[in-house]
Amino acid sequence: MDVKYNFNRREFLRRSGGAALALPTILTGTALGAPAQGIPPASERILIGAIGVGNQGRGNMRQHIQNVIAVCEVDSQRLAEAKATVEKATGRTCAAYGDYRKLLENKDVDAVIVTTPDHWHALITIHACMAGKDVYCEKPLTLTIREGREMVKAARKYNRIVQTGSQQRSADNFRLACELVRSGRLGKIHTVRVGIAKVNFSGPPVPDSDPPPELDYDLWLGPAPQRPYNKLRVHYNFRFFWDYSGGQMTNWGAHHLDIAQWGLGMDDSGPVSAEAKARFHKDNWYEVPEWCEVTYKYANGITMICGQSERGGTTFEGEKGVIYVNRGRLESKPEDIIKEPLKESDVRLYVSKSHHGNWLECIKTRKLPICDVEIGHRSATVCHLGNIAIRSGRKVTWDPAKEEIVGDPDQAKMVHYTYRAPWQLPAL
Repeated sequence: MDVKYNFNRREFLRRSGGAALALPTILTGTALGAPAQGIPPASERILIGAIGVGNQGRGNMRQHIQNVIAVCEVDSQRLAEAKATVEKATGRTCAAYGDYRKLLENKDVDAVIVTTPDHWHALITIHACMAGKDVYCEKPLTLTIREGREMVKAARKYNRIVQTGSQQRSADNFRLACELVRSGRLGKIHTVRVGIAKVNFSGPPVPDSDPPPELDYDLWLGPAPQRPYNKLRVHYNFRFFWDYSGGQMTNWGAHHLDIAQWGLGMDDSGPVSAEAKARFHKDNWYEVPEWCEVTYKYANGITMICGQSERGGTTFEGEKGVIYVNRGRLESKPEDIIKEPLKESDVRLYVSKSHHGNWLECIKTRKLPICDVEIGHRSATVCHLGNIAIRSGRKVTWDPAKEEIVGDPDQAKMVHYTYRAPWQLPAL
C-alpha cells in the first residue's frame, strides 16, 4: 500500500523553522467550541486531522477543535457528527474521510490525532510519519511489542514528533511523586505496586450479526483477523478481546505502569521478567482476564506487582517510607516526605502543564514531547509482557536491551502477529 508524503509550502516552512505557529486553544485560553474570532489564519496554525472520533476520540478532537480541519471515522454516523461539531465550533468547512489514507493525502493537514482501537495505532502512526505528519497517538501505544519499535523507527526516520496519550505525565502530582522517588526521599526502592481497574464489559454476549450499514467493518478490522461482526466486540468493548487490545492491563496499565517506569528511571529499559496469575470470566463473555496479578522483576532487584487487587494508582515502597500517587492524589508515609520542598540538588523531571499543549509546542520547537514514542513503546511493552505471561501461563524472561524474550520460542512469537492481508508493517 502506497502512502503519499509530499510536503506543502507550510510544511516546508515549519520544518525549516520559518513558520510562526500559533499555540492551540488549550494554550491560548480560547474556550473549546467558541467561534473562530481572533484565531490566527490557517497559514499560521498547526492544522490537525482527527482519526477516530468516538468516545475518547471525540474528547481529543475537542481539545484542538479550532485547529481541526479534517476528521476520519469508519462509522459514518460518528463521522457526520464530528464534522458537524467542528463546523459549528469553527464556522469553517471540515473535510471528512472514511479511510485514514485519504486524510493523510490532504496536504493541508500538518498533524494527526490517532484515537482508534489499539490494533490500528501502529499502522496509522507509521503511515502518518511517512506522510510528513506529526502524531498524537492514544495509549496504549501498541497492540504488540514489535509494533512499538517500528513506530519509533518511523518517527526517527521521518523526523516526526509523536506524543503518546499517557496524559498523567503532564500532571504536577505525578511528576512530583517521581521526582521525590528519584531524589532518594524513600531511600532504596524495593517494591512498586500498581492497581488497575476491574473489567467493565457491557454484557451479556449477543449473537454475531451483519454489521450495521453505517460501519465499514472490513476497514474497522484492518490488520486484525477476519471474524464475524458482533456489536459487543467493537467500539468501547474492543479492549476486552485479544485481537484488538489487552484488557485493563493495557488500558489502565498504560497509565499507572507508565508512572512506575518514570519513577524508577526506566524510560529506556524495563523489567527482566514477568510472572502472572489470572482468572477469566466463568461464561467467557470476553477473552481478557477479569482479574490478574503480574509480578515483574527489574535487574536492580526491584519487584513490581500489578493487578486489580492493588490500590488504584502507583505506590512506591522504599527503606524510608511510601509514596502513593493517583489522579488528584499524592500521599506519603511519613507525611513529611511530600511536604518538604525539593532542593536544588534534587532530580527535576520534564515539566508539561498540558499534554496536548506540550505536543503542539514540540511540533513548533521540534523538541521531543514529554511522552515521546520511545517512552510510550517502553511502557506499553511492560503491559504486553504481563499479558504474554498471562496468556502463556509461564514466566517470561525479557532482555530489555535487545528487546527479546529469552528461552521460550512460543512466547517469543507473541511479540507480534501476522497481519491480515493486504495490511503489513512498512519496511523501515
